[in-house]
Amino acid sequence: MQRTRIDWVAEQSKLLRGIAEEFTRTQPFAGLTIGTGIHLEAKTVALLLTLQAGGAKLVSTGNLNTTQADAVERLRAHGATVIGEATKDAAVHATYLAQVVAAKPDLILDNGGDLYMHYLQSPYPTLRGGTEETTSGRMRLEPLRDKLNMPILVINDSPIKQFAENEHGVGQSALESYLRITNKTINGERVTVFGYGSVGRGVAANFRGGYAKVAVVERDPVLKLRAHLDGFETPSRDEALANADIIITVTGAQGVITAADLPKLRSGVILANAGHFPEEIDVAGMLASPEVASQEEYADELLTLRLKNGNAVHLVARGHMFNLAGPRPIGNSIEAMDLGFALQARCLEAVARGTVTATSCVVPVPATIDAAVASAYLETRYQ
Repeated sequence: MQRTRIDWVAEQSKLLRGIAEEFTRTQPFAGLTIGTGIHLEAKTVALLLTLQAGGAKLVSTGNLNTTQADAVERLRAHGATVIGEATKDAAVHATYLAQVVAAKPDLILDNGGDLYMHYLQSPYPTLRGGTEETTSGRMRLEPLRDKLNMPILVINDSPIKQFAENEHGVGQSALESYLRITNKTINGERVTVFGYGSVGRGVAANFRGGYAKVAVVERDPVLKLRAHLDGFETPSRDEALANADIIITVTGAQGVITAADLPKLRSGVILANAGHFPEEIDVAGMLASPEVASQEEYADELLTLRLKNGNAVHLVARGHMFNLAGPRPIGNSIEAMDLGFALQARCLEAVARGTVTATSCVVPVPATIDAAVASAYLETRYQ
């Protein structure tokens, strides 16, 4: 029997395998529905089936442009309700999110705050709380704490998530994905990374490790100093735009690169985004810009804009997360996601059991969970 990549991931996700075995006995989610809005790919399947092993009924949808058909098929084969298919259309995706919330899940596992925003439009009394995966989602939800008033644990604020998944996992997968999608060298290329949070640090370090010349653009003076002391150039924004062969955005903000920047860019520059939302590079604004004379779509998520001044600007995945795009989109390493998803499972367990209360609304993962997951991971490596 030919085994699949989903099977390989499940076998290598040692933390989730152990948690699933425990959950099968303890059933922390018995009688509960968990609504999820997260990238649907092989490693997410391992997480969601771990929650199902704990008694959860699953109602799930993916994120924009990252849903993988084999993941959907596997989840449905195991009895999960999966809403929608892969889409790049934000309006269509919004209908999928609305359907997840319409099922009135008892717990929410969100990735970007979308499900919680839909919940606030049509609240119901049985939602106990849940988790939020990203910094982008935390930024959306923090001002709404009073309205939410329930335990919501932010996975991305865990130090484990910061260094294991964001820095090491995304940094590695961004480099791998760039090489896989473009098939171009990075040796000696001038790479500008916008943002020097944990993801930016990982991306910058991995591209430097691949012999690129890396500069960092960062508005926060403390993080900019850190980039400088880490040995990266920290030029002005305009200087960085003018000199870069490759630009990667990882800020969590909107409109980092816009149509107004097109005349500043070198011909042949490649633009890619590794942030959660596809809004860091204003692709729609660029396509509508009078500076653009024509566009050419290539296979494998590559788009070229031909400008009236004769320059070419190349876009990877139209500004969507490029480490989950292109041919064979495998995303972050199994080990990095095993750690992050173990945090997810343990945090959802804490909410389900009531060991965290509404005072823990949009706050980091409890230190006790961080310590338990770290210890469990090391035990799998040294037993």
